[in-house]
Parts: sequence; C-alpha cells; structure tokens
Amino acid sequence: MAPAATTTAAAPACCPSCGFDIGAGNSSSSTSDAAQQEDLLAAQARIQELESHVRQLNQKATAAVERWAGYEAELAKLRSQQQRQQQQQQQQRATPAPLALPGPTTTSASPPGAAVVSPTRTSFLQSAPGRLSALLYPRKSTPNLRGGDVTPGPGSPTTATPTSGGTTTTVASTTEGLLEALTREQALRREAEGRLSATSREVEELSVSLFEQANEMVAEERRARARLEERVGELERRDAEKRRRLERLEGAMGRIERVRNLLQESGDGPS
Repeated sequence: MAPAATTTAAAPACCPSCGFDIGAGNSSSSTSDAAQQEDLLAAQARIQELESHVRQLNQKATAAVERWAGYEAELAKLRSQQQRQQQQQQQQRATPAPLALPGPTTTSASPPGAAVVSPTRTSFLQSAPGRLSALLYPRKSTPNLRGGDVTPGPGSPTTATPTSGGTTTTVASTTEGLLEALTREQALRREAEGRLSATSREVEELSVSLFEQANEMVAEERRARARLEERVGELERRDAEKRRRLERLEGAMGRIERVRNLLQESGDGPS
C-alpha cells in the first residue's frame, strides 16, 4: 500500500493526458502576472508624469497670455503718449510766439475799452500797405529831395517829410526776420512730423512683433498639448490592452485551478 500512496501523491504534478507540468505553469503565470503588474504601475506613473507636464504647460500658457496683456497695455500707453504729443504740437502750431518788430512803430489812438494787440506777423502785413503808401506819396509830391530840409516855396505851407532810408531798412529787416521765423517753424514742423512718423513705425513694428511672438507661443503650446494628449491616449490604450491580458490570464488561471481540482478529485477517487 505504501507504493500506491506515493503514486497518488505524485500524480497531480503532471497532467495525465498531455503531461503538462502544473507546478511549472503556476510559477510561469505568477512571474508573468508580476511583470504585468510592474508594467501597469510604470504606465500609471508615466500617466501621472504626463498630467503634471500638461499642468505645467497650462501654467506657461497662462503666463504667456498675461505677458500678452502687459504688452497690449504698454502699446496703449505708447499710443496715449503719441496722442498727447500730437495735441501739444497742434497747440504749438495754433499759438505761435509773438515776434518783436525792430524800428519805430506808429501808435494810434484807440477808443476806450479796446484791447491792446501785440505786434505779430498778421498785424505787420496788414499795416505794411499803409506804410508803403506813406513812403511813396510824399516822394511823388516832392520830387526834388536832396537828403536835407526842403525849402518851401512862396505861399506853400511847411511840411516835414519822413526819411525813406531808415523806414525801408526797418521794413526789410522786419521782413527778413519774419521769413527766418517762418523757415524755423517749417523746419521744426518737418522735424516733429519725422519724429512722429518714426514713432508710429516703431509702435507698428513692436505691435507686429509682439503679435507674432504671442501667436508662435500659443501655437507651440497647442502642438505640445496635442502631442501629450496623443501620448496619454496611447498609454491608456496600452493600459486597457494589459488589463484585457490580465483578465485572460486570470481566466486561464481559473481553468487551471479547475483542472487541478478535477485531477485531485480523480486521484482521490481510486484510492
């Protein structure tokens, strides 16, 4: 009876139909299960790492949007400064500085309550015809001028003629001064317009470059996010496939356990 007991105890180690070593199958299945579990843990760790990377990219995108808003605020500030400069230049052009006229000036009695107007370019141009007529009419009436006092004829009243040389010199110097002031104003205006155009070009170039950089950053963030989402989807597909494999392995293990139980029952029956 002792040899029969030994045969019964050793029988469940191999399958009677195919000779498969059940103990070796159990060890190989446990090893594959451990490997699958390690792969699953590694995939989960990788997924967590990718999620943290996605969060970092979202933070970078938020920072880029904030920088873009700061750039827009700076552009608005520059535009407001440019508008203030334009307004100041327009005010300067609208109110030119009064010019002092050299030489003698004629004064006329003004009615009570009349405002006193400073001599400007407009008043000089308005009074120039009167001065020229004052210079020309005495010369026509007194053709025999010799640079001294005019001897009146018998029966003619004594009249004092103004000196034409000093008045002509005054008019010429005043006209030259006005022309020089006009030339200076034109030069200043051209210079201001050149500065304004240069500032406008700089603002436009800055805005274009800022928009290009912002668009590039947003596009790069979107591409990186798309790559990460694709990678996460691939890892999720692998995780699902591994789960299906684990389910199949568990089903195989269940079948092996049932076969083992059947073998044990068949071995216990004859004894």
